[in-house]
Amino acid sequence: MSVATIDARDEPSVPGLPGGPGAAGVPGVAGVPGVGGAAGVAGLPSMPPVERRTASWLGRGRAMVASGAGWCFGIVSLFVGLAILTSVPVGQFLVLGYLLEVAGRVARTGRLRDGFIGVRAAGSLGGIALGCACLWLPLYFLSIFAENATIIDPGGRSARRLNLALGVLGLLYLLHVVAACLRGGRLRDFLRPFNLLWLVRRVARGGAYAEARDGLWHFVAGLRLPYYFWRGLRGFLGAFLWLVVPLSLLGQGHENPLLAVIGGLLLGVVVIWLPFLQVRFARDDRLRAYGELRAVRADFARAPLAFAVALTVHLSSAVPLYLLKIEVIPRDLMFLEGLVFLLFMFPARLLGGWAYARSARRDAPRHGLWRWAARLAVLPVVAAYVLVVFASQHVGWYGISSLYEQHAFLLPVPFVTGPD
Repeated sequence: MSVATIDARDEPSVPGLPGGPGAAGVPGVAGVPGVGGAAGVAGLPSMPPVERRTASWLGRGRAMVASGAGWCFGIVSLFVGLAILTSVPVGQFLVLGYLLEVAGRVARTGRLRDGFIGVRAAGSLGGIALGCACLWLPLYFLSIFAENATIIDPGGRSARRLNLALGVLGLLYLLHVVAACLRGGRLRDFLRPFNLLWLVRRVARGGAYAEARDGLWHFVAGLRLPYYFWRGLRGFLGAFLWLVVPLSLLGQGHENPLLAVIGGLLLGVVVIWLPFLQVRFARDDRLRAYGELRAVRADFARAPLAFAVALTVHLSSAVPLYLLKIEVIPRDLMFLEGLVFLLFMFPARLLGGWAYARSARRDAPRHGLWRWAARLAVLPVVAAYVLVVFASQHVGWYGISSLYEQHAFLLPVPFVTGPD
């Protein structure tokens, strides 16, 4: 921070300096005229208070803009990282656990901003990935030339030189990336031209390995991957136990229409309460919360309109994703599907926690008129969702098994058997 950005009221009160006790009439320091007096530093005029405050405001404004840009980059990195995890079977439990934690935190605090968990950490990882990718491009193009030279003249001079250059640049790239990560892993650290010299000095000073090891350990531990996996696994188990009977009956509709009707009615009842049972589980971190239907109904009575809005958004956000079940999804495109899933379901989880938080702030149930209005408002949405789920077994690629791929409540994108 430059001197110009320091506010006058933030300066320490030191005797002998302007603003401190005894400042008035204190002669200048020997050899440095004007220090301690009113003239400022050695012939330089002191900054007026108005200009100093303006410079301070500009500095704070630049810091706010930089922080906001970093936060937005972190959001993009977070969604991209979670989308990549949705294409991995174990990673899907991590994503589900993360979304449940989002809803649980908002339900505990009542603030939507608390649901954006790990944005800064995701921004750090995104910056490292972007820096590595940008520096890797020259190596990629050089590898193309080396491969072409090898095909045209195997063992020739050009092929040997290009392969040697590729190996040397690859080693330099690796050392440069290591140095950039040790210096903080920010995007600007990858653009420093003398990272190799800094790395040599840092290694010569000693302790570089221990510092890198401890920093990596603390960063990975801060991600809390086992915690999110365990939460996602339990969240999946509790929701699956509620859904397995209605979905099984619904899947028998092509043989026995009566069973399909019963299954549809049961599924309609379940999806009304299951999103909030999941929020209650995420808020209290108790698997038994999935059996506390009476408590959830009491919570609904205290904030019926908020519950209706949250349920409408939750089910409506899940409906468009069923269009992706019509055709088998290639493994290479599962990343994009996971990104679409997050763009729809992340706001739904935020609203579920928000509705629960509103209910927790009230002691008495709302008037019966509001409660019945909320119930009637969600009925068309619930009916449409049940119809879409029933139709998914007839238009989906996996048939009846697609009924159990409830991305609104279970794993986000469980399509891991597509062709390569």
